[in-house]
Amino acid sequence: MSSETPVYVVTGGAGGLGGATARRLARRGATVVVTDIVDVDESTVLTEYGVRAVFVRGDVCSEADVTRVLDVAAERGSIRALVHCPGKGLPRRIVDRAGVPFPLEDFEAAVRLNLIGTFNCVRLVAARMATNHPVDGERGTIVMTASVAAWDGQIGQVAYAAAKAGVVGMTLCAARDLSDLGIRVNTIAPGIFDTPLLARLDDGIRATLAASVTFPKRLGEPEEYAILAEQMLDNHYLNGEVVRLDGAIRMAAR
Repeated sequence: MSSETPVYVVTGGAGGLGGATARRLARRGATVVVTDIVDVDESTVLTEYGVRAVFVRGDVCSEADVTRVLDVAAERGSIRALVHCPGKGLPRRIVDRAGVPFPLEDFEAAVRLNLIGTFNCVRLVAARMATNHPVDGERGTIVMTASVAAWDGQIGQVAYAAAKAGVVGMTLCAARDLSDLGIRVNTIAPGIFDTPLLARLDDGIRATLAASVTFPKRLGEPEEYAILAEQMLDNHYLNGEVVRLDGAIRMAAR
């Protein structure tokens, strides 16, 4: 076993899924480097994630920003895991009711954040992990985040569904690409989760969303995402898999 300090990087760590994951990993005594596009002050980091955590503001689509985040992580030990959580929808039909086509720049922005940002982080962190000494034959592990929209894209989700389908399609190929380096890659595809974004909706809409879940009839809890992410990090035989975490929901067209 290696005596190096393992470091976990969590992108989108100021959000619901990423925040829950960062907190869970910090509770097990890991050194956690949290990054997000929004600022998080030092006192919040200390309160939320503990003394072994550090926050670095960054855009996952920027090579310079992600490199800076990884530099900070590398100063603290060997980067052994990435849990990549950023994502955002852009509800819009291909042609709206006024006959206006979906602006190409908006489609590109959605794909850039949800797919290109994912690949940017994966490629840069994998290059760092490749320099690690193997521990039980493994140099690192990566968890990406897709969505059930990759299969069940609803009306108005064309950009988001396309991007998340790209993450699903990338999973096995990335696992194969990185296998010679001893790096595993898996993906979580969440259903409807009780994140800060959904917290803005009124109780009636939230209740309708919860009722659409097969079982249990409630919104997913961010901690449940974090539990699965941690399992993907710890289970060394789990590789190249996309796991739906959705209460068996299958989204209707609208």
